[in-house]
Amino acid sequence: MIQALRNAMALPDLRRKLLYTLLVLIIYRLAAHVPVPGVDQGALQQLLAGTGGASDFFNLLNVLSGGAVANFSVMANGVYPYITANIIFTLLTPIFPSLERLSEEGESGRRKLNQWQYYITIPLALLQAFGQATGFNYAGGAPVLPHFGFGSPENILPTVSVLVAMTAGTMFAVWLGELITEQGIGSGLSLIIFGGIVASVPQNVVRVWVQGQAGGGAWQGVLNVSIVLAIMAITMFVVVVVQEGERRIPVQYGKRVRGIKMYQGGSTHIPLRVNTSGMIPLIFAQSILTFPAMIASFFVGSENATIVQVAEGVRNFFTPQGPWYGLLYFLAVVGFTYFYTDIMIQQQDLPGALQRQGGFIPGVRPGKRTADYINSIYRRITLVGALFLGGVAVLPFIVDLFLQTNVLLITSSGILIVVGVVLDTMRQLEAQLLMRHYGGFIK
Repeated sequence: MIQALRNAMALPDLRRKLLYTLLVLIIYRLAAHVPVPGVDQGALQQLLAGTGGASDFFNLLNVLSGGAVANFSVMANGVYPYITANIIFTLLTPIFPSLERLSEEGESGRRKLNQWQYYITIPLALLQAFGQATGFNYAGGAPVLPHFGFGSPENILPTVSVLVAMTAGTMFAVWLGELITEQGIGSGLSLIIFGGIVASVPQNVVRVWVQGQAGGGAWQGVLNVSIVLAIMAITMFVVVVVQEGERRIPVQYGKRVRGIKMYQGGSTHIPLRVNTSGMIPLIFAQSILTFPAMIASFFVGSENATIVQVAEGVRNFFTPQGPWYGLLYFLAVVGFTYFYTDIMIQQQDLPGALQRQGGFIPGVRPGKRTADYINSIYRRITLVGALFLGGVAVLPFIVDLFLQTNVLLITSSGILIVVGVVLDTMRQLEAQLLMRHYGGFIK
């Protein structure tokens, strides 16, 4: 692998792409340290250092943003509004025929869909920015943004500036991701998220060591760090095995006549992946479980004591320290895995594609029988993928039972992102090297 990297750096065009990708990631990390206007850093650090449900909730948002929430950066939203818009269009495409026809029009149709996704990203980013800012103001003793809110006329301009800055940060991050995709190596948006996740690893190592040292001295801190490193290594190995796992269905093609030529039939296979949905179920589950807490944050500052009590109870229940959060998270991930996999199967339409190409599965009639056969196999292997994703999701809670700390070097969804991005980038580099007659990463 080291020799392959040397070969890649020896080629001028590949070296330029790698350095360009690194430069864009550095720009993104620098922008992640630019705070929005009017932030009270003292109140923000006091809130994040607390031990209540609100502090746990906003520390979770900080992990999901790759550390950008720690100083309330303009990048605090990350690229998640765009990902949410992408997921929305993925779910709506099979429902609306116009969107389905547009997705089948090739490059022009995909460009039009991407344009609509950008339009939807802006209101989603505004909504997420308003929810985060409002939640931060009402969560702690002192407001993090003292001049935020539309309640008084003098606060309107500061409020608009905060919302515009955070929305612009999201669109800037999406633009940087598109630059990497077009002129660099790898998937741009995935690398943007990857950069935020990896940047938080050193800080998490220090937190694990400090918590262990506080409980049993320096040796306990070293032991905790070693155990967490071992857990992360084993987890990543299992993730690679499951992510690359597939069930191969044999396919036979009959003889075909085109014009005056006859083409001999052949045999191949359809690879059905164990984890077809990737990390999307984790994002769905996190969004669903954090949504009630974010809505409840709007009512914490109410003058009615009953409303405040109910809002605080809802927010404390839907935090990682809640007694039922781990179980709800596991069930939500398993359910969304089946849900999203069914949508992906319907969009692929494997039985129809086989029938159009003259292929068939030996021993299975074409048409509905083939569709039922493929669906039955998908449901069986999806059970393994769903349980795997659920186990990865609740891994921090399992670690907390033994080490009395729920700090992992990388979050559950982050593990899948890191593994997926590394594998995808290695494949792209290997393809570039093989095109130039160099050996790839895999000999």
